[in-house]
Amino acid sequence: MGTWDLAAIERAFADAAVDPSRWNAAMTVASDVTGGAGAALFPVSGRLPFLPHCEKIASAFERYVSDGWINRDERYRGLAAAMRKGVATELDFTTPDEMDRNPYYQEFLAPHRLRWFAGVLITAGEDQWSLSIQRSIGQGPFSPREQHELAKLSPRLSSAAALARALGFSAARVALDAFELSGTAIVLVNRAGEPIKLNGQAEALLGSGIRISKKRLVAGTREATDALDRTLHALIWSNRDSALMPPVRLPREGRQPLLAYPLKLSSVTANVFAECQALLVLVDPEGRVRAPELVIRTAFKLSTAEARLASRLATGETIESASDVLGIAKETARNQLKSIFAKTGVHRQSELVALIASLLGPFVGGA
Repeated sequence: MGTWDLAAIERAFADAAVDPSRWNAAMTVASDVTGGAGAALFPVSGRLPFLPHCEKIASAFERYVSDGWINRDERYRGLAAAMRKGVATELDFTTPDEMDRNPYYQEFLAPHRLRWFAGVLITAGEDQWSLSIQRSIGQGPFSPREQHELAKLSPRLSSAAALARALGFSAARVALDAFELSGTAIVLVNRAGEPIKLNGQAEALLGSGIRISKKRLVAGTREATDALDRTLHALIWSNRDSALMPPVRLPREGRQPLLAYPLKLSSVTANVFAECQALLVLVDPEGRVRAPELVIRTAFKLSTAEARLASRLATGETIESASDVLGIAKETARNQLKSIFAKTGVHRQSELVALIASLLGPFVGGA
């Protein structure tokens, strides 16, 4: 091997820590500097379907997810233990003979002309990640000397990851404060779907239809808890930077159910090292303050009737219930809703809830 410009990889990681849109570019630099066939970032523990990777292995990565190899990745076997020294390869936990018989290597990697890898340990808080540099079948495994060089990267890349994590925390804090000002209950969630931070409004709802048990948000019924878990998983595994899922109803004895809206904000979740990877907006239909109709009408240029309907729908009330209360036909309410969507630029009631939540701040506590 020649001399690798490891500083170039470090600079690329530092750039990506500040600008998350550059993580794929950082993978390309890591691959090019080391003469690899590609590079990608992986969490040492757990699975994520949409991770930074360079264009050279884009087709392989797409098949890795779509064909389910992500759940049969042999490299996770023993990887955590092997990476304690700062770098690991297949030969730390398997043999060439085993690789010749293993479907992961023969059915997945071989058609893409891939076989070998070296994983550089990256520590970000309590998380461990691997910068996985790929090699083709013909390039052969990384030599002990090459592994020694790559091990030097571990602490240097961990510094960039620490910066990215800190910036991710700052972005999450800003989002939390923004929802706090609007009087909206919010829960920050990590990539495992575990609650990591609640604002004051969300904490006030604990014991009222939800609780936290063993790092899990638990609802009053098993069915609601499972539905919430499934929806959060679907959101986190979505390839969209921003997304708002339909609400999950969380039953409460003798009261209207809470409505939980799983949400992704690109400003918070685009950073791969950010601890927060999703948010959960909690709406209490009984305690929700409706934004004054005048504010909604002015902000979105709605008619008086549309503003009246939007104010109710934004609390999580169904269109059937709102039309009954307002004394209008359901078909009329649906037509008004179409017009509301067109004027506000949203497509679902769940998005309308999040949009109008931003108007609530000045009116929380009554006006």
